[in-house]
Amino acid sequence: MPKSDDIVRILLAEDDDSLRGFLARALERAGYEVVACPDGETAVDALDQHFHVLLTDIVMPGIDGIEVARQAAARQPHLRIMFITGFAAVALSAGDRAPAGAKVLSKPVHLREIVAEVERMVAA
Repeated sequence: MPKSDDIVRILLAEDDDSLRGFLARALERAGYEVVACPDGETAVDALDQHFHVLLTDIVMPGIDGIEVARQAAARQPHLRIMFITGFAAVALSAGDRAPAGAKVLSKPVHLREIVAEVERMVAA
């Protein structure tokens, strides 16, 4: 993970505009650098940059969060991955298709909970 003086970079993929904005602001206030993407295609394109954490919705039009995570894990093996979803059944089945070690949080999720989980992932 990053050295203590490195800024942790988070790739955020969330198709809900208001939730994406809330998450990005909360994570930035916590001291993280956030690249916020409105869909999976944009997130995959952003993988040319280095990130420490991928935070992605699972259900998105086009490229879904599982595929974003697979491509991200293949290109950046040390990337920590966290999914957020409002669909319990999707969350339950995501474990079969998601990269090993990925965390799944169900919506509605509190911003504090996401920030705390990111902190735990970065510290691991």
